[in-house]
Amino acid sequence: MASQPIYQFYAELNDYQPKIWRRFQVPGNITIARLGYILMTLYEMQASHLFRITVPVLENARLGPSLPGAGTISQDGVWRFELDCEELFPEEGEKSFDASACKMRSVLHGYPGEKLTLEYDYGDGWEVEVALEMILTDKELPGRELPRVLAGEGYGIIEDCGGTAGLERLAEAFCQKSGDDYAHYKRWLGRDDLDLNSFDLDDMNLRLKKVPRIYTELYEYGYAPSQRSLDFLERKYQDNTRR
Repeated sequence: MASQPIYQFYAELNDYQPKIWRRFQVPGNITIARLGYILMTLYEMQASHLFRITVPVLENARLGPSLPGAGTISQDGVWRFELDCEELFPEEGEKSFDASACKMRSVLHGYPGEKLTLEYDYGDGWEVEVALEMILTDKELPGRELPRVLAGEGYGIIEDCGGTAGLERLAEAFCQKSGDDYAHYKRWLGRDDLDLNSFDLDDMNLRLKKVPRIYTELYEYGYAPSQRSLDFLERKYQDNTRR
């Protein structure tokens, strides 16, 4: 059974229409890095770029009666969580903490509406805005069922397409299925069809049980994915179900 409190979040890809959103649950004892891997899985991010999670501590504090850790807040009131770095840009008053060493429950204090942002691929500038909806307990839920996604809409991102503006062009090209843009994207992605409005709940829940572990090994230990992991990341298992 789920012995840890369950954190339920709502996430939405920033600056893109139609909305690409997810409602999901995670156990309360995970690290901030693990939360990042879960979000990356939910949004089809392939762990080929750096990422960080930012938490607007002062903004979140307005939701509760106190602000734990007030003495460590940077000048702009934001905590930044990355990997393999304890402090970055101290001359600018910014602080960055090790995402793999910080527990999520130590950063978020359980007030509905608390926010954080996943920033991925600083060149393309993907941002996923995340808000805590509630903390609950469910003694009947097996712990192995977490993390899990409850609902969502939209496919996610396409790596290296140029951010949300590039994603819009790509979506339009596949919708029209004609023109130079369509020919380019079709060659680049190796596919004739792509529905960016699609979302497969069952498939995403399957991936949530395995992909974050692969990303942990890659980011935190430098282990290259095995062929079996690569096959899973590339959804080769769907090829088997279609035969």
